[in-house]
Amino acid sequence: MAALDVAVVTFPSAQILDVTGPLEVFSSATHLLPGAEYRTQVVSTSGGPVLASAGLSFSTTALADVVEPIDTLVVAGGRDMDQARADADLLAHVRRLAGSARRVASVCSGAFVLAAAGLLDGRRATTHWAECQLLATAHPQVSVDGDAIYVHDGDVWTSAGVTAGIDLTLALVADDHGARAAAAVARHLVVYLRRSGGQAQFSTLLAAQAAESEPVRELLAWLPDHLTADLSVPALARRVHLSERQFSRVFKAEVGVTPSEHVERLRLEAACQLLETTSHAVDHIARVCGFQAPETMNRAFRRRLNTTPGDHRRHLGLPPVRLTP
Repeated sequence: MAALDVAVVTFPSAQILDVTGPLEVFSSATHLLPGAEYRTQVVSTSGGPVLASAGLSFSTTALADVVEPIDTLVVAGGRDMDQARADADLLAHVRRLAGSARRVASVCSGAFVLAAAGLLDGRRATTHWAECQLLATAHPQVSVDGDAIYVHDGDVWTSAGVTAGIDLTLALVADDHGARAAAAVARHLVVYLRRSGGQAQFSTLLAAQAAESEPVRELLAWLPDHLTADLSVPALARRVHLSERQFSRVFKAEVGVTPSEHVERLRLEAACQLLETTSHAVDHIARVCGFQAPETMNRAFRRRLNTTPGDHRRHLGLPPVRLTP
């Protein structure tokens, strides 16, 4: 496979992980996967050193010096997006490079640059959850998905905040070399390979951290390690010394879903991880994740993930992958 040229666009006060996260994924893929070669460069409007929001300075190439065509254009996000999306030279070069690139992507608030350049018109897109409403208001012609980790619409990919850029880039590697190759890169980087771009920006465990009351927080911390216990509403209500009605009301108010929905999501996330990272039988996984039977787990997969445990493993499992020494 021919080398693929990747340009990562940055600007003053960009977030460092929006730039380095994709670079590390592309670099790891180049070193690990037979036949994979990504040639990356970091670019900015004027070139030269660019100071990121964390205080680290990047060495960059001027956008005007980037030779077309490139394969992939990635636009980072950052703090001063008002200034970046008002930079006429930046937008002109982004449009120019996007016109000949095979695909265009943004990390976090980099979606605002793509939107200002007119590249998201009529498309689905996402950005950091805290900026989704602003993106939708500023660019009503863009269909903003506030939940997704990343969105793929045609030749344009957009991702949620910061570390979601790594998930997005793993998806780009999967698009080029297959899901198993991307899984090998994820293992090397010691990160989870996201199950799909449609997974919520907040995992079940992260969403649970927002609970305010101590009893609910303690319960939420206890749940992932006790998936085979009786996790019915009556049992959980007794554990926090509340009536079933009061428990259900408080839980929904603080976590955003019902107790039963939260428990099922926890069990699904645990099952997905085991399907992706082990060779355990589906029956065993269903049992250790607290599903009453494999059929129960199968119904949950179909209802929530639109797939089956077997198909999930075939698509995202981790069989041996030959790596470059």
